[in-house]
Amino acid sequence: MGSSRDIWEAIELLEGLRLLDREEKILSWRFEAARAIENADRMGRAIVFRADCCPGIDVVSNLIPSRAVLMKYLGVGGDEELYRRLVEAMDNPIPCREDIFSDYYVEDRRTLYELPALHFYEGDAGRYFTSSIFIAKDSDGEIYNASIHRILVRGEMEGPARLVPRHLRRIVDAHRSKGLETPVAVCFSPHPVVFLAAALQPRYGVFEMEVANRLLNGGLRLCRTPIYNLPVPCSCSHVLEGRITLRDVEEGPFADALLTYDRVRMEPLVVFDRIYRSRDAKPFHTVLAGRTEHTILMGIGKEADIYYSVSRVVRRVHRVRLTRASGGWLHAIISIEKGAEGESKNAILAAFAAHPSLKMVTVVDSDIDIDSPEEVEWAIATRLQASRGLVIIRGARLSSLDPSAQDGIGDKLGIDATVPVGERARFRRARIP
Repeated sequence: MGSSRDIWEAIELLEGLRLLDREEKILSWRFEAARAIENADRMGRAIVFRADCCPGIDVVSNLIPSRAVLMKYLGVGGDEELYRRLVEAMDNPIPCREDIFSDYYVEDRRTLYELPALHFYEGDAGRYFTSSIFIAKDSDGEIYNASIHRILVRGEMEGPARLVPRHLRRIVDAHRSKGLETPVAVCFSPHPVVFLAAALQPRYGVFEMEVANRLLNGGLRLCRTPIYNLPVPCSCSHVLEGRITLRDVEEGPFADALLTYDRVRMEPLVVFDRIYRSRDAKPFHTVLAGRTEHTILMGIGKEADIYYSVSRVVRRVHRVRLTRASGGWLHAIISIEKGAEGESKNAILAAFAAHPSLKMVTVVDSDIDIDSPEEVEWAIATRLQASRGLVIIRGARLSSLDPSAQDGIGDKLGIDATVPVGERARFRRARIP
């Protein structure tokens, strides 16, 4: 029964790297567990603990404590190989083999309150699931979608989910237009590569689980849920079957990737019919908003989009980063090799086109380490002249995460902090041989 491509494999890898802590104390679901996750994140470590809301369930967080660990999960050695693998997987997904659901899962009589839904930040509306992978089917055909959405627990078997206007919202709206609820399976704690695939945004009609199967070299198996016949990974810790109803209720506030509070919205109420747990008691994965694991998952797919978009307009792209301080979403730093003047401006525009939520793009030369804020600032200090190096786009659509936007509209900024072609000697940095 089963493949080894599951959360146990990830935990074994982290233990082998000596990057996993085990907390012996039972932690409170209200803030104390979040504080322990935050402390582990500061040290670049994963953590396993138990919370007082859910006796007998191990909880794990920070499974992706760094880009280096993510690359180990994927078996890649650098940024370019990483981006290539992600894009190839989205363009060439592999259908998954299917097994029998009951071989992997048993019904769990717990309620949502007895699962690891945590109260993370002081201003949050309550207890949240933050690692929920929603799997749903298009109302008209055989199109499946997997995506990650937070759930606010509001009852023993119900709560609103934040649905951004992407593919799952499209599926829900199509069902609602016919007066139908949307059957859904909500999965927790597969292999981190499966979680990563659910965070990507392939074109509509590409099933993210088949993207994950490509990334795992065919090692992912699915099984069909008993009530709604939805395909879920066989390797999860818990699976919830339910319906996205026709009713909207208040959801939020909730601390988002920028560590500001997302506003209260009317969001669809999800009612669950049944909860299942894995036969081998896998740990339950949770994600602390605004920390390393969250920002890497938010941005890594968009980094690939930016990399390939900018590669079409400059001689060479060296590296791309969506910065942690911007939630892995709003600010990009790109190092390039210019072949001619004007290419850095083209790079800025290409980045904005590849990732419309971007608010600021900084372009630097390849000698700048874009993982060092000090080096990036040095490039701006020594290579930028505002009159020729700034690109301002007024009145553009911004991300809903940006609290400075007015009704989603604001300004975008591009910064060209590159050396003029042919003048590199004048900008040479002093070094001790």
